[in-house]
Amino acid sequence: MAPPGSPASSSPDSLVLVDRLPSGVAVVTINRPGSLNSLTRPMMVDLAGIFKSLDGDPAVGAVVIVGRGRAFCSGVDLTAAAEVFKGEVKDEEANPVIQMERCRKPIIGAVAGFAVTAGFEIALACDLIVAGRDAKFIDTHCRFGIFPSWGLSQKLSRVIGPNRAREVSLACMPITADMAEKWGLVNHVVDNNDVLKKAIGVAESILKNNRDMVLKYKSVINDGLKLNLSGALQLEKERAHKHYEAMPEEQFAQLQKFISARSAKPAAKL
Repeated sequence: MAPPGSPASSSPDSLVLVDRLPSGVAVVTINRPGSLNSLTRPMMVDLAGIFKSLDGDPAVGAVVIVGRGRAFCSGVDLTAAAEVFKGEVKDEEANPVIQMERCRKPIIGAVAGFAVTAGFEIALACDLIVAGRDAKFIDTHCRFGIFPSWGLSQKLSRVIGPNRAREVSLACMPITADMAEKWGLVNHVVDNNDVLKKAIGVAESILKNNRDMVLKYKSVINDGLKLNLSGALQLEKERAHKHYEAMPEEQFAQLQKFISARSAKPAAKL
């Protein structure tokens, strides 16, 4: 159940659903299967508000985003294209990709079926991706004469390489699940029926670790990717210094106790 003030609704009639699991994982579902989860302007506003809310929810440690039915998200609903594109580009509060990028919690994309254009961009805004064997990632900006504004033209080439990205975007060439795994676009490929289960499992494995460090580590990786290597290494040093300066003596003592306890255990037999 959503906390008071949350923009999310768990009503099954909602076009975007949020389920908070006891483990600390929130599952966001794009719930418009009859239209292959294509996005209307209100859905985009809801998604943006949901990720902003989950970022500030201390009970949530990681987020999984999934589409209901046979598509992850087939992109923007082009029957309402004017309403979407005229107002969406500069409105950061209503931009789900910007809010996903600002979310400090790890986001795992559970992609079964089609992730097309805006749906592809939402997948690229995830920190990790679990794909079903029938998943297809497709960029149709050139087919419909739509200029990308959620990052696809810049992010994809940084993940799969510029030559592959040019063919995917300029020729509207689909990326299959096998290609996506080979090219480093997705982390895992599983049977379609197991996509959500696997994504939740990955999220829960992350939450077994120190949650504060998970947030800081995600941040330094993502912020470092915006810099050259020299700048990124300097960023790591600065944040490490700030982290250790703020650590109380009790935490150092707990760390030493943990290491001592591990050292006292007999070595496992191979």
